Order: sequence, then structure tokens, then C-alpha cells
Amino acid sequence: MDNDHREEMETEEESFADLFERSQKDAGRLEPGAKVEATVLQIAKDWVFLDTGRKGEGILDIKELLDADGNVSVKVGDKVTAWFVSSRNNEMRFTTKLGAGSSHSAGNAQLEEAYAAGIPVQGVVEKEVKGGFEVKVAGSRAFCPFSQIALRRVEDTAALLGKQMSFKITEYSEKGRNIVLSHRALLEEELQQQKDALKETLKVGDRVQGTVTSLRDFGAFVSIGAVEGLLPVSEVAWARVNHVSEVLTVGQEVEVVVKGIDWEKNRISFSLKDTLADPWEEAASAFPEGSYQNGKVARLTPFGAFVTLASGVDGLIHISKLGAGKRIQHPKEVLSEGQEVEVKVEAVDREAKKISLALASVSRAAEEQAQSMDAYKKTVAEAPKGMGTLGDLLKAKLKG
Repeated sequence: MDNDHREEMETEEESFADLFERSQKDAGRLEPGAKVEATVLQIAKDWVFLDTGRKGEGILDIKELLDADGNVSVKVGDKVTAWFVSSRNNEMRFTTKLGAGSSHSAGNAQLEEAYAAGIPVQGVVEKEVKGGFEVKVAGSRAFCPFSQIALRRVEDTAALLGKQMSFKITEYSEKGRNIVLSHRALLEEELQQQKDALKETLKVGDRVQGTVTSLRDFGAFVSIGAVEGLLPVSEVAWARVNHVSEVLTVGQEVEVVVKGIDWEKNRISFSLKDTLADPWEEAASAFPEGSYQNGKVARLTPFGAFVTLASGVDGLIHISKLGAGKRIQHPKEVLSEGQEVEVKVEAVDREAKKISLALASVSRAAEEQAQSMDAYKKTVAEAPKGMGTLGDLLKAKLKG
């Protein structure tokens, strides 16, 4: 193949690649209200030009990107989030916000357009009224119900007054005389996007940062941003926890391990203790069989007493080893919860996380009895042999 023919084929391939790339960019035409992530291409006097990954440039009013001092808050190459408004002469018009600083007449047109396209608008919370807030947006007065100002109930409503926020127009009628807004709708959309992203990445075994949102008798709820999961009381610590309030507080930042995920039922479970060292890993060396240890009676059950040897490590004294040879009906006849006791470690099963104990006093008494018996047996065993009966001894003496 000659060089000219090869170059011609390469040119054709490059042309095909360019055409394919452009066709991909043109695919999926934007509808008004569509949200995009765009790159700043150029900053002019009145406009910011955007690359949206599609044929044709996007433009954005530079006023939307000025900071409080009137300076442009972006630079070429920065990413911006914008909403598509309309397209004319192969030029796509975008906005990052609608409504702020517009006149009433121009603002009404913008608001109607934003309502039809689902584009967020900027507004200032003016005052609290019956059932919600009055919001000034694009020179018009609008209403935002209490239930739509946040994801959860707002206790300090006064803190919102004078605040500029983004809203979605949920109702527009009577030529702009009746406008209803929702800030919550935008927050829910953002959370859904984050949740969709988590569905792709979150997996069992992941360590994640979360915030304790509420405490219950059965555990605590922990938020990891877009989703909330349950931290059962049994997964709070290796030691026994009666109530999560003993360990956690609302608003506390925690690192947890994802234990289970069920997206269909929207359930996620966490573990805090899995981030902590397992005290049972050292149990065998810390509490060797035959050793005497000090502990505290943690709880009494009909079959025995649990004694805490270390945080997260409890051993059991079976009821049969509590009566010092006497039969008892319940461990409370001998021990009480919270009592300090000395125990003897009889067996350790690290895998099953079980330690068998005996009361030191009972064990020592048994050992002393066993030692006495051993000493008696030894004395008998060492007695002189071949002395015969008493009759034999008398005969021997008479012969002498």
C-alpha cells in the first residue's frame, strides 16, 4: 500500500471519528429545565460562554456569576451547574438562577418560564405569615409553606428571615398573583441524585463517616448524607450497652461499617463496634485458664451469673458452681449485680466468645480439700511395709 493511499484512509478514519463524536454530542437534545454540568470556555463583558458537551456554545449572563464585590466568581476551565432555558440560532441559553434582582414585569415572564421548565428561582424570605413564609422573587411576592422550606421541621424560623434561597415553583397562576414555592423539592432532588450515586458505589464492608440523627431504645439512626441507616444497640460497642445514650449523642460524628444494604426496602444497617478492636482477640492471653481474676457481676440469670472481666469480655459462673456444695434456686441467693468478685478462669473459648468461671472462694476451698486428700493419700502410701499383724509383732518379741 503506497503512502498516499494510507494517508487518505487515515484522513477518512479521522473524519469518521469526528462525525461520530459530534453525533454523540448532538444525541439527546436538551429540554427546557434540563440540568447540566458545563465548563467555562470564555468570559466576556456581558456573557460567560459554556461547553456543555453538545453542538453549539452555551451562554450565561455574567451577572449571575458575580460575587458580593462585583467580581466574576469563576475562571476559564471551571465547572458550573446550570439549567437550560432556550435555544436560538444554534446558541443555547442557560441560567444558574432566576428571579434575583429582576423587575416585576420582566420577573413575571422569567417566573412563568421557570415554572414551565422546572428551573429553580432565587428568592429572599421576607417574613413569616400564616402557614409559611412570604418570599420575594423577581419583584413578585410568593408563598412557601412551612412544610416546604426544609426537609425537616425548622424550630428557629426567625433565622430564615432575610435569607436568600433557591426554590422550585410548584404553582403559578393568576398571571403571577398566585405563586407557591418549595425549597424542599430541590433538596429532595439533590438527595435523590446523591442516593443514586451511592447505589452505584456503596457496598457492605465499607467504612463511612456519618452523623447521629436520633436515638431510640433499639439503636441510633445515622445519616451518611443522602441516606440514613440504623445502628442497632448490639452494634454500638463490644461491651454490653443498655441504651445508646450511654455512648452516643445526637449530632455526633461517627465512623461506621456498612453491615447490610436493601435498596428495595430502603434499609441500611451499620456497625460501630466493627471499627473497634475486638477484646476477645486477646482474651486467651489476658485471662489464661487456671488464673484468678477480679471482676464485677454484670447481670444475674436463672442459670448463672455473668461477670465482666474487661470491657466487652464477660464470663459465666454457672449456678451449679455458686452454692459451695449446696443447691440454690437462683444466683441472687449468693451474688448481686454490681458486686466485685474474685473468680477463677476454668475455660476459654475465644471463637465462641465464652469464658467459664468459678467463684474464687469456692474454687480455693475445693483446691484445699483436694490438697488435704492428696496429702492423706501420700501419708498412707508412705507408711512402712512388711510390719505384719499385731500377733506377728508379739511373736517376734517373744522369740527375742
